[in-house]
Amino acid sequence: MSNFLLPSDITELAARVVAENAAVDRKVVTAESCTGGLVAGAITEIAGSSSVLDRGFVTYSNEAKMEALGVAQDIIETFGAVSIACVWAMAQGALDRSNADVAVAVSGVAGPGGGTQLKPVGTVVFARVTRNSDGEPEGELKVFDGGDGPDGRASIRRQATLCALELLLP
Repeated sequence: MSNFLLPSDITELAARVVAENAAVDRKVVTAESCTGGLVAGAITEIAGSSSVLDRGFVTYSNEAKMEALGVAQDIIETFGAVSIACVWAMAQGALDRSNADVAVAVSGVAGPGGGTQLKPVGTVVFARVTRNSDGEPEGELKVFDGGDGPDGRASIRRQATLCALELLLP
């Protein structure tokens, strides 16, 4: 897979996301912050992705999360943008504003600045919400090691993109 913009590990996983979701006639929506649209971008690298990707939201600022996805200001003020509560609200908002069957949301601290003792650089949270699901929303917090080198930010964003794509597999 060399005729792609993104690295092969990302495009190979995106190809699985497209093929496996198309096989079960399932549409997806993304709500992205620290990945800046890389998850949706990876999916659109794949021919036939229009049968799977409904839309993607890039909500980098807190205001965008509130305005575009309906995340409550209380959630951001209480838990922060990098929290399970926030990404769950992002995923639910994306699902409510789309024709998709499943939503994935991602928010994190890609660095090199912005980290705190409680949420160091590399902290990324994920959520997946499925339409008409009786189960609890799924959320996950990961701390990716980006190292202190110049590739740290890119490494964290790459790992976050891969993790979000995995969450979109049926």
